[in-house]
Amino acid sequence: ATRRLTHANGADRTGLGRLIELTAGHSAGDTLVTVALAGTVFFGVPVGEARGPVALYLVITMLPFALLAPFVGPILDRFRSGRRYVMAGTLFGRGLLCFAMAAAVGPQDLLTLFAGALGVLVLSKAYNVSRAAIMPSVLPADITLVSANARVALFSLVTAGVMVPVGAGLTLWLGSATMLRVVMVVFLVAGVFAVRLPRHVDSPDLEEETPEEGRAPRWRTLLQVGPAVAEAVWANVAIRLFSGFLLFFLLFLVQDKAVPWLAPPAPDPFFDLTKTIGVLALAAGLGGLIGAVIANWTRNHAPGLIVLLTLATTAVTAVVTAVLFGLWAAVAISVVTAFAQELGKLALDAIVQQEIGEEVRSSTFGVVEAFLQLAWVFGGLIGLGLSLTESSTAGLVTLAAVLTVTLGWLVVRRRARIRTAGARARQAAAHAETAPYAPPEPVDRTKPLTNPP
Repeated sequence: ATRRLTHANGADRTGLGRLIELTAGHSAGDTLVTVALAGTVFFGVPVGEARGPVALYLVITMLPFALLAPFVGPILDRFRSGRRYVMAGTLFGRGLLCFAMAAAVGPQDLLTLFAGALGVLVLSKAYNVSRAAIMPSVLPADITLVSANARVALFSLVTAGVMVPVGAGLTLWLGSATMLRVVMVVFLVAGVFAVRLPRHVDSPDLEEETPEEGRAPRWRTLLQVGPAVAEAVWANVAIRLFSGFLLFFLLFLVQDKAVPWLAPPAPDPFFDLTKTIGVLALAAGLGGLIGAVIANWTRNHAPGLIVLLTLATTAVTAVVTAVLFGLWAAVAISVVTAFAQELGKLALDAIVQQEIGEEVRSSTFGVVEAFLQLAWVFGGLIGLGLSLTESSTAGLVTLAAVLTVTLGWLVVRRRARIRTAGARARQAAAHAETAPYAPPEPVDRTKPLTNPP
């Protein structure tokens, strides 16, 4: 049944079905690594002392992207003719890192564990960049880019959701070290499947253009990706910033019992701390799943509008939640934020795949992934800080204002860009109407044809 879903609409002929299954394996491996490491590093941390270690973890998570993001994309662009092997290399590399981390679990070698976890994270992002870059080459004729990206994300999310309880149970039964060795096998098998992807996912080497021919730059920034891509990136940055904020803000409010349904003297008799965290986690997972499902069903060829609508939905929901904060309002904002993050990112991927040439597509995706990761980490640090106020209204109103200002700025820029494009089109049409008629040059029939039929 799964094979019929992944290979539907011509995905079996183009290789999209195999890519979906490979990415599901990639997602399973990453999820199992997260579960195994959570059992070794983060369990048993007292609530009163958790903010410091979590802030340190967020900063350490941010460093590799700040340092390596400028290099990952250009390196992947230079291996366009061997993208299958690049993707396999990221999977094999994570397998070896899991083996090293398994050896470090017993002596609690935190340096090796953190270094291995960061290596897994960087290689996972490199895989995602390569996977996004090859999507147009495996796109069936009757599927849009948004739908194809959504289909990949949908199966990845479902796989991750299934692997969380499986990984937790196996970790409790086998231990973290053995679990990491099992994940090593998962990554190695997935690497073999990556090598067996269709050959046409590897782009042919393009001849190097001279500077006079206008060679595209190897280094991508938000000033070099064009207005449509930059607009989508900034909208997703705002959503990702709010997502990181909401996760840690709600988590520590709940742990400090600074929410209405847990606060004394009349806490809710059913929704205790553990159940509240579980409900919010399920809400976030459900929101991401809904976003992927809706994107998979859509046939919208205007992903730019999708991005702005997701940002607007998040801003409105944040304002309403700040006014009517309670358990079900927190559940609603968790669902909407995860939904907007998933749908907005899928639309952004489609925009990059449409607007950016293949010769620098990986570089662009590398910069985009770095910006989104940095935004999420920065939002998490803001959530840690504002949770100290123990005021849900103050934190949510602050971030709702940020989202609203960002949305207004992007809408103004978009309208100005559309008006400028319309004025240029009208000017060109007027110039074409007033230009004098130039008769075609006579043909010299005494000369031979340069391109005979």
